[in-house]
Amino acid sequence: MPSPRFCQQCGGATLERRRPPGDDHARLVCGGCGHIHYENPKVITGCIIEQDGRYLLCQRAIAPRVGTWTLPAGFMENGETTEQAALREVREEAGVVAEILCPYSIFSVPSISEVYLIFRARLLYDTGYFGSETLARRFFAAEDIPWEQIYYPAIRQILERYIAEREAGIYGIYTGSDDTGKVHFIR
Repeated sequence: MPSPRFCQQCGGATLERRRPPGDDHARLVCGGCGHIHYENPKVITGCIIEQDGRYLLCQRAIAPRVGTWTLPAGFMENGETTEQAALREVREEAGVVAEILCPYSIFSVPSISEVYLIFRARLLYDTGYFGSETLARRFFAAEDIPWEQIYYPAIRQILERYIAEREAGIYGIYTGSDDTGKVHFIR
């Protein structure tokens, strides 16, 4: 995401990247009024919805990677809880009204400043309609998932772990990152 060009506080065009006193990170600081412009990661929320041993995936209709598959997920909006955001994304992208069962994964992608919060959820009903960000949506059996067409590595790792857990009959909450490529079990 590009940095702002003007100060949100005073409107000045004297933004510079420097470390404010007492801080341990370089920040965007207004040279005129001293306002610090914090740049924080984006939060992506979504759900794993399973029905009869099949998993709900959405085919992307928007860039990047039109035509690839992913879990129904997207950016959290201001004023939402993580749960509200996940359920909104599922409704918008898949046309499904769902109920969250529990948190499932917290996955960091520091290289692009994103954090994924994925929940386990169950389908309440299908509206029969999905939004413009989706070309298609479908429930896939594990052996039919188009793994090579899953665009986001984080989503692929989360879904692979979930399917392995389902087969074992044990679910946990996982944390991990794309830096290490590992997902850790929290007991």
